[in-house]
Amino acid sequence: MNLLLLDSDDFIHDDQVVLRERRAKHLKSVQKVAIGDSVRIGQINGRMGQAIVTGIDENQVTLAQLSLSQQPPKPLPVHLILALPRPKMLRRIFQTAATMGVKHITLINAYKVEKSYWQTPFLQAEKIHEQLILGLEQAKDTLLPKVTLAKRFKPFVEDELSIACRGKKNWVAHPYNSGACPHDQSLEAPSSLAIGPEGGFIDYEVEKLSDIGFQSISLGDRILRVETALPVLLAKLFNG
Repeated sequence: MNLLLLDSDDFIHDDQVVLRERRAKHLKSVQKVAIGDSVRIGQINGRMGQAIVTGIDENQVTLAQLSLSQQPPKPLPVHLILALPRPKMLRRIFQTAATMGVKHITLINAYKVEKSYWQTPFLQAEKIHEQLILGLEQAKDTLLPKVTLAKRFKPFVEDELSIACRGKKNWVAHPYNSGACPHDQSLEAPSSLAIGPEGGFIDYEVEKLSDIGFQSISLGDRILRVETALPVLLAKLFNG
């Protein structure tokens, strides 16, 4: 945990917070804080700074003298459209996306997505929130990503994405018959990146995305897991 994220429910006064459970345990067991120590803090969707440990007991840690004057890192200007991955990968993918600065994620259906994936408890709002928070803590970021679900591919692409992607740079990661992923400059323009299942979108899905302005790009001949392809694509596209 590189940043201690504070929610509005943590505040007992304007300048004092009480932390329990996971965060309190981390402060006591991992950081081994003592009264008077300074810790890095950030308010969810707000600024970052420092606070002083003023109380420690068995169940909680109290912080005071909060100073929140630093802006969070600049977000990536990308809308990530992701074919729903296998549930056991989903938690890591949420964390990775949040760590790398993605602020808008849409999980979509695709031909190769099993229907049972949509029933996973990892898509519950509180479970998604938990993984995003872990990613933000790792990256020292406070801006919580927005996650939306689109269970019908064709209506989403034709009715929503076709409008949302206008005026943007749009890519679909596809391992077949695609150009190389650009990596010669750091991109700052608003963009969209669609990533399919591990075997890629089917031709029909790629064509539907192409019809609304998506360019097919590839990371080469190897077929990568989504959790591997995602950070590589983001690093190439947005960090040169």
